[in-house]
Amino acid sequence: MIKVAIVGCGKMADQHAAQIRRISGADIVAVCDSEPLMARQLSERLNVGKYFTKLNEMLETVKIDVVHITTPPASHFSLSKIVLESGCHVYVEKPFTLNSAEAEELIALANRKQLKIIAGHNAQFTHVMRRMRELVSSGYLGGNPVHMESHYCYDFGDVSYAKALLGDSEHWARKLPGSLLQNIISHGISKIAEFLPGNNPTVIAHGFTSPFLKRIGEDDIIDEVRVIIHDEDLRTAYFTFSSQIKPVPHQFRLYGPKNSLIIDDDHQILIKVGNGEYRSHLRYFVPSLTYAGQYIANFTRNAGKFIAKDFHMPNDAALKTLIESFYDSIVNDKPLPLSYKEILLTTKIMDDIFAQIKDRIRSPE
Repeated sequence: MIKVAIVGCGKMADQHAAQIRRISGADIVAVCDSEPLMARQLSERLNVGKYFTKLNEMLETVKIDVVHITTPPASHFSLSKIVLESGCHVYVEKPFTLNSAEAEELIALANRKQLKIIAGHNAQFTHVMRRMRELVSSGYLGGNPVHMESHYCYDFGDVSYAKALLGDSEHWARKLPGSLLQNIISHGISKIAEFLPGNNPTVIAHGFTSPFLKRIGEDDIIDEVRVIIHDEDLRTAYFTFSSQIKPVPHQFRLYGPKNSLIIDDDHQILIKVGNGEYRSHLRYFVPSLTYAGQYIANFTRNAGKFIAKDFHMPNDAALKTLIESFYDSIVNDKPLPLSYKEILLTTKIMDDIFAQIKDRIRSPE
């Protein structure tokens, strides 16, 4: 039995707890929050016998194997460091840290302690992203990816977090080095980082405030970002973050030397784009039938998973998969589901993006 504790008892803790309880061989044994009421309410709802308001006290009192850090990002580094020093493995919600220097220090500490630490890039583990990875591994692209496009966008209209951010000038997200962006874009950047072989990509970023935010007086939030990335092997990528594109896309495209893939994470659809050549007017008809067949196959696959009760909301299913894979890597000494290189590269790219648009982001007070 792997004994788990959760630090930070807000909304994200609920999501973690729900998926941990679906994993055989995992047991939540303690929760912790600096606010006593938050710690107590979660412990009572989860029927966990112990709750704490001080992390060190929890670590000294309860035998724990893994600690989930689900607090706001500014505390991720300090809390993770304490947990690692105590001898526990760590799952850190995204963003992993505030910068790459902190990420490097945590990973180095985990290695010294012979422990494991993981970033909460659960968007990498939706059903459709796992299918994509299987196709890439099987050689469908015909070689290494040549180019990637990642769209990870955002909707200010009907998201409770967005309403809280816009309604509170002192919201914690505004005080992050990357403001709103820092709490969101790691999901989209990590998709690109997975397929970059180098360690020092060149990043060219442009960010600005949308006319929508300007109209409501939010001049200090960047909600439109366009990024060009290329690494030492000249593998290239585009990243787009926008609050104004509708419908809001969460998509990833991989272009290979022979074939390509389109992944629609919102609808759990994967489309294979083959390099078929058709004579005369057949090119206007055969591909349409091929794509129609793929959409039907996606429908059938998703319906089958739903009937089999293996099709929770994509993010829930992905979170369970990542947590379960992380636990498996600990118990059975297997490789981590996300490599440290991937985690570090994501933080480095984010550092570069924020550095290039820093004059448009309000400095923390």
